[in-house]
Amino acid sequence: MAAVKRLKRVAALQPGFISFKWSAESDDLNSGRRKRVNKNKKKNWNKHSDIQDVEEFLDDVRLQERTTGLCFLCLLEVQERKKGKKSKSRPLRIDLILQHDSLVPPPKDVLAYQQPNAKKLRRIAENAEKLAAMGVLPRRQKLLLNRRPATKTSKAKTAANNFPDRPYYDLWGGEGKFETADPYYLEQTGKSCVKRPEKLNVKPSILPAVEVIAPGGSYNPDFFSHQALLLEAHEVEVMRERAELRIERQLAVKQEDTATEETVFEELVEGLVEEEEEEEEEEEDVSIRGGLQQEKKTEKERKRERADKIKSQQKQAARVFTDKKQQLFQLRSIQATLKRREQRTRERVAQRKANQEAEKSMPRRLGRLKFQAQDLEIQLSDEIPGSLRTLKPEGSVLKDRFKSMQKRNMIEPRERAKFKRRHKVKYVEKRAFREIT
Repeated sequence: MAAVKRLKRVAALQPGFISFKWSAESDDLNSGRRKRVNKNKKKNWNKHSDIQDVEEFLDDVRLQERTTGLCFLCLLEVQERKKGKKSKSRPLRIDLILQHDSLVPPPKDVLAYQQPNAKKLRRIAENAEKLAAMGVLPRRQKLLLNRRPATKTSKAKTAANNFPDRPYYDLWGGEGKFETADPYYLEQTGKSCVKRPEKLNVKPSILPAVEVIAPGGSYNPDFFSHQALLLEAHEVEVMRERAELRIERQLAVKQEDTATEETVFEELVEGLVEEEEEEEEEEEDVSIRGGLQQEKKTEKERKRERADKIKSQQKQAARVFTDKKQQLFQLRSIQATLKRREQRTRERVAQRKANQEAEKSMPRRLGRLKFQAQDLEIQLSDEIPGSLRTLKPEGSVLKDRFKSMQKRNMIEPRERAKFKRRHKVKYVEKRAFREIT
């Protein structure tokens, strides 16, 4: 079967073979009618377009270029040989076409020449040139010249490791000995230890870390010590009540600000008598203007006032001069005054130092809030246990340590963050609970 199909295919390719298969295209060709094809669509351009004449024309042009180009090259070689010139290797025409033959130079790439802070650097360089011309050295060069050179010391020979009489060397004890004493070299190489600031050696407060409670706070205290502690707690409560009463007194409405019948009536009749008051004010203005016009001074009165003013100035100057002369006879009183001032100054300095020493044991204002002392943990007389076994624990160790750190100025006073619910709580009854109820 395969051989038969191959024979039929070969026979169909022969020019004089006529196929027995009917088709619409062969019918149109035989009938001499042209098939109507829509050439607006791209898929029909190559399929139903006849470009045989264009292909023949292009082949002819290519053939002419090949033949004329070869002849032109051969003629040039013949002419050069006749002239006796040696043939030089010429570039191909395609390379000549690609070469740049324009007389206009290409545009410069501005970004390639830009430099960040170019204006500032140029100004710095110009100033450095001017200073160098004047003989002034820059600061960095001065520091390099002023550096103390390293002292050349002869290296001491180290003893051998097997020498039994050598002194004991503590690795972690003393400071290391270096070849140079230049502080800049030691700092840059990291061989010198950083100096600890003196402020870090000072404690923020002189209070002890754990304060011992008063004797009245014992589980079995003495009567007088317990009463003293009760009195201290009572004073704290009294001060707190006074502060609350002071705030209430400041926020209370004053008796003067309360409304009465007269003030209410004045508010009701506020805009009724406004015209009469305006008329009275106009009459007063007219009378004042008339008085000003009548009080115009004459030239004689002005001269008298000017002379009186000059006399008062002269009297004032004379009084100042006599006071200065009188101070010469008051030297002893002035010295006594100066001594009193110096004494007051010394007293103020001593008081200031005492206040500073007292502030060392007081909590400072480190943050937004003010330090509030912890409430005294005290028991009344009827609450004191008889033995240590029946003693009930009070307070919290964690809160006590937290307040102690605040009091010693180690942390700032803080308050508990307020919990704010973002969404409302929705209560839903479960089905099992609903069935029961």
